[in-house]
Amino acid sequence: MAGPAENVISAGRRLIANLIATGETRLRLAVAEWEAERDRMLTLLLLAGAGLIVLSFAIGMLLLLIVVVYWEENRLQAIGICSAALFILAGVLIFSAKRVAKQRKLMAATLHHLDRDRQALGHSHD
Repeated sequence: MAGPAENVISAGRRLIANLIATGETRLRLAVAEWEAERDRMLTLLLLAGAGLIVLSFAIGMLLLLIVVVYWEENRLQAIGICSAALFILAGVLIFSAKRVAKQRKLMAATLHHLDRDRQALGHSHD
């Protein structure tokens, strides 16, 4: 029959083993999430880059068409209006990119599970 000291030591070992297993599970989740996000970001960057190159050519051709159509009558106005439109579009895109960059999504599931673990242990979240 085990004594009280042996029971406490055994319970402590089980607790440490459970904490290590939980930590390992959370670490594996974080790594899996990181790898999925990395792959998604690479694909997004490649597609966005290719799309931007094609869009740049399309916009250039459209602006060239507008300037050629109005070459005889109002070429400077056509160039000015096209330039202003491009500046406005660039401003809108930069503002949108800043807004998207502020959104945090990386490892959200891992952080959620860690928060649940903290609450389950009885600690309050700061």
